[in-house]
Amino acid sequence: MALLGANGSGKTTLLRILAALIKPDTGTVCIGGWDIERDAQQARHLVGFVTHQPYLYDELTALENLLFFGRMYAVKRPRERAVELLERVGLAKRAGERAGALSRGQAQRLALARALLHSPQLLLLDEPDTGLDEEGNELLATLLQEHIERGGTTLFTTHNLERALKLSDRIGMLGSGRVVYQQETGGLELGGVRQAYQEVLR
Repeated sequence: MALLGANGSGKTTLLRILAALIKPDTGTVCIGGWDIERDAQQARHLVGFVTHQPYLYDELTALENLLFFGRMYAVKRPRERAVELLERVGLAKRAGERAGALSRGQAQRLALARALLHSPQLLLLDEPDTGLDEEGNELLATLLQEHIERGGTTLFTTHNLERALKLSDRIGMLGSGRVVYQQETGGLELGGVRQAYQEVLR
């Protein structure tokens, strides 16, 4: 699902709630049967989260970052999994480089690898195309498709309406913290999405 909305509409806040990083003011959220307030630790293990910032340890290498998070999530055979993902995101040759020395796009690729490390059920991506070139965006689309084919669910925010339509099965739009539009993308055209988005922004 692609989540659209103006700046300040609540997109990032919603993703942070779903990631069990902040508590909702009202209502409840369950992920895989776990209540994110009562069972936050269990719920977090089912979620992979990529934000605007990659949130990597700059002094650790790309490989060391993944090994650190692998231990945190009790990943089986963490080194094997880390090496596999570095290869998958095109960073195998950068495995020994400090994360702080990577370009913005490379750091975003490493953040994607971190989010996928523990094979989460729910992948939350807050403007995941930040810093990615065209090749990086194609990789992102492939990774999302592979995640879905494995039975995973993805919720991502973007300001790119064309990308939202291409990568999602459903589009939702937020206005003032509420879902004001929701539609399956099958049969939708870009012009219709753009018109609905403009109406939401008014």
